[in-house]
Amino acid sequence: MLNWAITLGHVAGIAVRLHVTFLILLAWIAIAHFLRGGAIQAVQGVAFILAIFGSVLLHEFGHALAARRYGVRTPDITLLPIGGVARLERIPEKPQHELVVALAGPAVNVGIAAILFLLGTLLGAGIGAPMPALFGAGGFLSQVLWVNLWLVLFNLIPAFPMDGGRVLRALLAIRTGFARATRVAASVGQAFAFIFALLGFFGNPLLLFIALFVYLGASGEASSAQMKDVTAGVPVRRAMETRFDTLETEAQLSRAVTALLEGSQREFPVIDERGQVVGMLTRDDMVRGLNERGKEASIRTVMQSRFPAAYEGEGLQSAFERMMGAGHSAIPVINHQGDLVGLLTRDNVAEMMMLKAAWQETTPTRE
Repeated sequence: MLNWAITLGHVAGIAVRLHVTFLILLAWIAIAHFLRGGAIQAVQGVAFILAIFGSVLLHEFGHALAARRYGVRTPDITLLPIGGVARLERIPEKPQHELVVALAGPAVNVGIAAILFLLGTLLGAGIGAPMPALFGAGGFLSQVLWVNLWLVLFNLIPAFPMDGGRVLRALLAIRTGFARATRVAASVGQAFAFIFALLGFFGNPLLLFIALFVYLGASGEASSAQMKDVTAGVPVRRAMETRFDTLETEAQLSRAVTALLEGSQREFPVIDERGQVVGMLTRDDMVRGLNERGKEASIRTVMQSRFPAAYEGEGLQSAFERMMGAGHSAIPVINHQGDLVGLLTRDNVAEMMMLKAAWQETTPTRE
């Protein structure tokens, strides 16, 4: 979904991207206001939306620049019709650092509101001509001021994926640890989602959408925390598959189809004549290759030649994050000599998560 975004430019080394659906929102706002009051209202309506999302963009830069202080990069910020998303490479390690990063966004909105309030007060006190159209009751900048205050209050609701959920987790993690703090914060978020849904049924239907947004965000954070808990301190060699099939670069695609149908493996490392892994072939690659080139095409012509790999001794957490960040469901595992020794798959890590959760539930705790 985030691939449907246009890069507008880079600020402080961070790509600013605009999702194409945001343009649809602007067009809808312009048409609605034009039909209501003509071209002037259309321009005012679009300007107000741009001002709101300008505030959202600055909010996300607050998170990004605070994270940079702790060595966490932000590759890009994407503006969506529902708000902004700053894609941090990782969560800061220390709870105190996550607390600062989470509060940095709302702090920016407080700063914007304060500047607008002071500017309006100065103009109203006689420094410059008063501008009721901008600062009067219902004026343009007055509305932007109140929107920024609303953004602060909304984002500090203690529910993922809002900043308040991250603030709550950071405060809890200082005492209980990251995984438990996330589970508690996610449960609080899901409770808020239930409240929003209940209010939505009997009031504003928009709250139903917010409820879904909050519930999915809380569930996603809980899953991410569980993954981090499972993979922490575990080397790749303990999670990789050691029994798997490989394919040769010059073999025909029909050979890959046979291997796919005869077993449960869905991703295949591709090796050259020296036995070195040079590519990955997935089920989707096979389907595309059969449609475009036929079953006699060589595997070399349809394989993925650019892919991440993992070292058997590295941490599972970093390898899994690299695999998911690249959009792969499996990556080859090699030793320090460059030999292929295993296959790390998303399904195998998911099974580890389920087994560890079941083990913890059945293992009695000592008083």
